[in-house]
Amino acid sequence: MRDLTTIAGSPVSRLGLGGTPDMEPGCVRATWDAGVNWFFFYNLSFDGLIEPLGDLARQHRDDLIIATGTEARDVAAVEDVFAQSLRRLGVDTVDVFFVEYLNPKDDVDALLAQGGLFDLLSEWRRNGRIRYVGATCHDRDLAVRLTTDSRVDVLMHRYNMAHRGAEEKALPAAEVAGVPVIAFTATRWGTLLEGHAQWQGAVPSAADCYRYALAHPAVRLAMTAPRTVKQLEQNLTALTAPTPSAVQLDSWRSYGSLVYGKGADAFDTD
Repeated sequence: MRDLTTIAGSPVSRLGLGGTPDMEPGCVRATWDAGVNWFFFYNLSFDGLIEPLGDLARQHRDDLIIATGTEARDVAAVEDVFAQSLRRLGVDTVDVFFVEYLNPKDDVDALLAQGGLFDLLSEWRRNGRIRYVGATCHDRDLAVRLTTDSRVDVLMHRYNMAHRGAEEKALPAAEVAGVPVIAFTATRWGTLLEGHAQWQGAVPSAADCYRYALAHPAVRLAMTAPRTVKQLEQNLTALTAPTPSAVQLDSWRSYGSLVYGKGADAFDTD
């Protein structure tokens, strides 16, 4: 698997911080102090991460992996988002830029075609505007297609104890292609932390959810998106916890199946 590194050459951390709209600004510094070097914001509304990350970059830019992207598909709109991101952070390059939330309703053929959006991002990579081309999606068949495209350096994909369908094709395809996977929604939007009426064992913690995702060999990093520093500190214990045993993983799979049930809505099952 190709690795993701900082400009200075350090490997990406196993956990990464993802922005939330109401994140306490102290989360960025606490994350950095814990040895985490990946920071991701989905769009420019994530002030609680962007502003302190810009401050951190002024001192430690070469030791950070700054990741962002856009749901825009129009080249002019993508250029605008990218330029705004650079200005907000006060930097001249982004480490990973994602084409976000690719889905079957997109004209994926056009995006991947010669002269399409992925060609544009590949040009940015050659010119040093970005260092890695990324794609995010929930759809598993699309994830397989993306991992086989040589322009895609990193894939961000939904994966957790309840949503395990990625284990069938998407994650193995990424592993074969050497494309590192960033796992997101590891806690299934917090619902894996709520327990289940039919579950008699211990309810997994957020750190357990990250440990589950990280146990798959295709997953290079799991994203955590706490709202408070206290939540962050609890989540970061995943970095020092032992690798889960096969028995523990089986138990978590059983729990995830209960939580998933028949799927709460189309977003769960599609």
